Amino acid sequence: MNDADWLRLDAQLCFRLYAASRAVTRCYQPLLAGLGLTYPQYLVMLVLWEADDLTVKAIGERLSLDSGTLTPLLKRLEQAGLLRRERRAGNEREVRIVLSEAGRDLREQAKSVPPGLMAAMGLSLEEIGALRGLLDKLLAHAGAAEG
Repeated sequence: MNDADWLRLDAQLCFRLYAASRAVTRCYQPLLAGLGLTYPQYLVMLVLWEADDLTVKAIGERLSLDSGTLTPLLKRLEQAGLLRRERRAGNEREVRIVLSEAGRDLREQAKSVPPGLMAAMGLSLEEIGALRGLLDKLLAHAGAAEG
């Protein structure tokens, strides 16, 4: 590839990642509609299904989201009855997020999402594993370059 080819849109990794991210998010939409969740809400629920009773800060760190982005998501999930936001007596500034029974029950329904996504993307389990490995490597190196 010559120098001029590197400036073609099709040669840009960033564009492929951007387009792929948007395409995958679109694949999630019909799968999550039945759960009553948006994609960002689904990510929050995934974090809480792994470890319930977390601080807003811990959830934000796990998802790389600031509290200004995360707080409205949590409020909508609370309004939907999937979680509770609680202030602890020992530290009024700390808000902890606790799944409700409905939020815990939704996890069972959500088990259909990963296989549905795999089918929608047309990738095998092995291909998804390989792609995830490459993306993890990219994120680790890009994160190290930032710091």
